[in-house]
Amino acid sequence: MNDLPSSAVPAAPAAPSEGRLGPTHALILLIVFLALGTALFLKGTPTGDIMLLLGGCGAVGAATLTAAGGGRRLMAVLVEAAVRSGAGK
Repeated sequence: MNDLPSSAVPAAPAAPSEGRLGPTHALILLIVFLALGTALFLKGTPTGDIMLLLGGCGAVGAATLTAAGGGRRLMAVLVEAAVRSGAGK
C-alpha cells in the first residue's frame, strides 16, 4: 500500500494543551502586574486605586479561568490556599 518507510510517515499532530498556566506564563503575568502598578504609581495614581484596579484584573482573570476550565482547577487552588492558610503555612 504505502511504499514509504514508517519513519517517513508524518506523526500525528500533538494534542493541544489544556490551557495550563506554566511557570513562564505566571512570571510574565507577575512582571506585567508589577510594571503596571509601578507605572500608575509614578504617574501619581493613589495606591488604593491601583490596588482596586489590579484586584479587579485578578478577579476577571479568575472568572475567565473558572468559565474556561469548568471551575475544578480554580476550586482546587482556592481550597489548597484555604487549607494552607488555616494550617499557618
